[in-house]
Amino acid sequence: MSIYEQNARVIEEDFNWLQRIIEDRISNFLLNQTGGEITAPASEISETGVFYANFLQEHSLTPEERIVVLLALAPELQPELLDRFLIRNNTCDKIYSEFGGISTPSFNGFLPTHKTALFVLGGPRLSEQMKFATVLDRLATANILAKTKTQDNSPVHHRQLRLSDRALSYILTGEDEPYEYSPDFPARRLTTKMEWQDLVLHESTAFQLKELLAWPDHGEKLINKLEMGKNIQPGYRALFYGPSGTGKTLTAALIGKRVNKPVYRIDLSQLVSKYIGETEKNLEKIFNAAENRDWILFFDEADALFGKRTGIDSSNDRFANLETAYLLQRIEVCDNIVLLATNLKTNIDEAFTRRFQSIVHFPVPTEAERYRLWWGALPQQMALDEAIDLKEIAQKFDLTGGSIVNVVRYATLMAVSSGTDRIQYGDLMDGIRREYMKLGRTL
Repeated sequence: MSIYEQNARVIEEDFNWLQRIIEDRISNFLLNQTGGEITAPASEISETGVFYANFLQEHSLTPEERIVVLLALAPELQPELLDRFLIRNNTCDKIYSEFGGISTPSFNGFLPTHKTALFVLGGPRLSEQMKFATVLDRLATANILAKTKTQDNSPVHHRQLRLSDRALSYILTGEDEPYEYSPDFPARRLTTKMEWQDLVLHESTAFQLKELLAWPDHGEKLINKLEMGKNIQPGYRALFYGPSGTGKTLTAALIGKRVNKPVYRIDLSQLVSKYIGETEKNLEKIFNAAENRDWILFFDEADALFGKRTGIDSSNDRFANLETAYLLQRIEVCDNIVLLATNLKTNIDEAFTRRFQSIVHFPVPTEAERYRLWWGALPQQMALDEAIDLKEIAQKFDLTGGSIVNVVRYATLMAVSSGTDRIQYGDLMDGIRREYMKLGRTL
């Protein structure tokens, strides 16, 4: 039996348990019995190594949380299991509103809502249902439930109960496959082989990053346990600013590596559309995916999209300002970490900067930092020409980390193409001269 067949069998056994619970709940409801406790015992999962069993163990799900996961999974795999909720109320010839649920033209079945989960967990009595509201909150916080929205301003508990893309993918395949870059999804996974200790930062920059690094582990405690949610917004927003090549993008990638969250870099050239309203649609796709899969969003060269708002001399100006206002609101309510990077802080609209939890400056590296960058960029397998004095080079040439890497790559390539394992002084100076020319400077 393949791993996929084993996985399906384990899920089917749990679906049988869920079906018994649903039958008991609906039967008791129709008989006006309001017992709160679930009598059907949870099925024992003896299988190990299958995706679904691993998912339950990894998240240490309680029986109540497991029921919610199964309710959300049922429309994907066994929608007929929920048909029992479609029975008609004789008084109005509609399904019972007590069961929750929604219907859509594209799905011929019962789609459970948060209200459905509360009914299954607590029965028809409101006092019993409210005991389990925190179960839904915990699953949403853990990125197991998708953060869906209500339709047409309907009540909050009538949001569709749906698994996050990440949870669904893991349960079915054991993998969390990243989204692929496309014109419809202009975001690309940002990764690095470097480690945090390889990053060379100014002391003040490292200090400014401390709060950002602490947020993923302790932010939930501030909002929920310490009840600061009434004063602070969910999520975390930070602005990185400084010249090109000072480590803003690398820092974003390493933050994701440090807190074990995928980082997606937004391609602003593909995101901004000449068609009115298309920018918001493109952004919404990215934000929905990020919220459901707990990504970190990184907007590089953010002033192209989040820059100062224009006047209203034309209809195009008005639409541009509407898009800026939309972006401001969407980022502010996002529960994720959102990072924006720009070369000049002054290019970002003040309406945005006031809402950042931290504004982190990435200055041009000092002489001592440049010396560390030179040694970190050089391949260990290559020797240096005796004429090369890295301390002197670090002192004379105020290059950024990105430029230093470019110089080392050029000089190393020239050495390899010449059949030597020694980096030559002349090649290194030629590489420095090339970088200066890019910046419009001369040696």
